[in-house]
Parts: sequence; C-alpha cells; structure tokens
Amino acid sequence: MSIAELVKGGERTASGRGDAVTTLAASKPSPARRAKNALATGAVVAAVVLTAVPLTLVIWAAIRRGSERLDLTLFTHSMRGVVGAGGGLLHALTGTLLITAATAAIAIPLGLSTAIYLTEYGSGGRLAAITRRAVDIMVSIPSIVAGLAAYALFSLLLGPGTRSGLAGAVALAMIMIPVVVRSSEEVLRLVPADLREAGLALGSPKWRVIRKIVLPTALPGLTAGAVLGVARIIGETAPLLLVAGFTDAMNYNLAEGRMATLPVFIYTQWSSKGLDTAAYDQRAWAGALVLMAVVVVLQLAARALPPQIAKIRRNR
Repeated sequence: MSIAELVKGGERTASGRGDAVTTLAASKPSPARRAKNALATGAVVAAVVLTAVPLTLVIWAAIRRGSERLDLTLFTHSMRGVVGAGGGLLHALTGTLLITAATAAIAIPLGLSTAIYLTEYGSGGRLAAITRRAVDIMVSIPSIVAGLAAYALFSLLLGPGTRSGLAGAVALAMIMIPVVVRSSEEVLRLVPADLREAGLALGSPKWRVIRKIVLPTALPGLTAGAVLGVARIIGETAPLLLVAGFTDAMNYNLAEGRMATLPVFIYTQWSSKGLDTAAYDQRAWAGALVLMAVVVVLQLAARALPPQIAKIRRNR
C-alpha cells in the first residue's frame, strides 16, 4: 500500500469520526430523558437544601446566642466559686487541649504503626484480616462503650471510681485509633510501588525504605488524617463525662483528679441551671461556639496543611 493510499484512508477515518461526533452533538435528548434529568437534578438540589438548612440554623443559633457571652473573662477565668453570672471556661478549654494532646500522643503512633503493618507487611495474612475486622468493629462501636472500657480498666488498676484526664485520653484513643488506621492505610496505598521497588533495588532494607521513602511521600495525607482524627474526638461528651468527670477548678495533672472539658462543660451548664438561668444558658452557648470554632479550625487545617507540607518538601 502506498503512502498516498494510507493518507487517504486516514482522512476517511477522521472524516467518519467527525461525522459521528457532529451527528451525536446535533441529536437532541427526548422529552422523557429531559424530564428524568430535571427530576434527578431537582432531587439532588432538594437533598442539598435539606442538609444545609439545619446546619445553617445550628451555626446561626450558636453564633447569635454564644456571642452574647464572648468576653475576656470567659477565656481567663474558671468556674471555681462562681454561682450565677460570671465565670469562664478556661479550666474546660485547658482540659480539652491537654486530653486531646494526650489522645493524639497515644492514637497517632499506634494507628500509624498498624496502618504500616497492614500496608507493607501483612497485606494478605490472617493477622492482617483479623486486624482489619477489629478496626471495622471499633469504628462502629458507640463512644460510651469506649468510655466504659476505659472506666473498667482504670478501676481494675487504680480502684473503683477512678477518674482522671488520662483515663479520658485512653477512652478517646479507642475512638481515634481506627480513624487514623483507615485514613493512613488509604494514603499509604497511594504511594507508587515503583518507589518501593527502586529503594529495595538499591539494597536498602524494607524498614529503611518505609522510613525514608514511603512515609515522607505520604506525609501530607498522613497529617490530614491525624488532624481529622483529632477533630473527630474533640467533641465527644459521653466517655469524658464517665471517666474524666467534671470540676469547676483548674487541673493541669492528667494522671490525678477530675478534669473538665468543653463538651462536658456545655452539658453541665445546660443541665444544672441555678437561679440565674440566663447566665448558665449564655455560658453553655458560648462553650458550644468555642468548640465549634475549634473544630472548624481543625478541618481547615486538615485541608491547608497537606499542600503546604508538600510545598516545603519540594523546596527542600
């Protein structure tokens, strides 16, 4: 076949494809198809509106009613000795930060180590299958069950009725670990296998390949997963009410004594109102607004940190 025939054949093929595309573009959907498309679009829009309206109302109520009590006293005073108006949530905010930091220190290393094992070492083993099943079960259990487990553990070790910030951190770690495992496992699976094979081909042991290649490559995603795990547990109330308890005073010691947190502070202010009902309501709404702001900051950080970390690594 000559070159001229090949060129003519290519032109005919291109012309045929162009005619098919033109015919497809020129064809109009039938009235029934347009009606189905409009119905599906309307259903999606209605679902979005039904989801957004309650969320907007909750946010607006928290901002409107919580902003009435946003002042310097709220963030610089505790509730010790306060009856009625006044006082603040400094003790609850401090307790939340301390317990959340302790929870992250427990859950992130354990969750990341489990994800590394599932991804790099035990992808097809029996132990890996059992571990994945256990993670799935832990994701679905109610948070109060984690609180009961932590309460039983510390009651056996330190005596019945033991309550402390450390017990609250252990309870929250049971909730956060499966979240970290799932997110970290998905991120580690996105690392190209060629990078692992290149490191192994250079003679590096597997643990060094994971440390020097896999983890740095997946660092932005791992960071986002850890931040989302923190955002997941920072608003838990039931396990903390059970194992960390509540106090009106400052407590910086995680290992001893009851420790207040923002969710429990909101609950106690709303449920145990004194004579000045308005003061208790204002503190409860202000605590809800502060907690909501913390969660929003964490969510924004989970979106903003990965690109920044990747940019820093590229510049290095």
